[in-house]
Amino acid sequence: MGVEIYVGHISGSVTEDEVRKLFSVAGTVTSVHLVKDIGTGQYRGCGYVRMSTEDEARESIDLLNGAMLGDGLIVVKEAPPKHCQIKQQIKRKLERKLGRV
Repeated sequence: MGVEIYVGHISGSVTEDEVRKLFSVAGTVTSVHLVKDIGTGQYRGCGYVRMSTEDEARESIDLLNGAMLGDGLIVVKEAPPKHCQIKQQIKRKLERKLGRV
């Protein structure tokens, strides 16, 4: 199954293959997903990398947080559990509808 980690501040020119190659220094990358805006199809500057073990995920966080990828420094940290991500998405949608964002 693997362990998912969050990657932020990804340059718009970076590809999933480039992310996979970088993270492979810490172990086996089982998947890479760069988040796209639903409306525009443009990358949102963040994504998720799934490493095959918890040790590899920890190693990638330790090694790659603050590393250069493309033309910027990336942020690498533990991904929040899926239910937290869903709650945050719902909250943002409601705030937009209510005009708070």
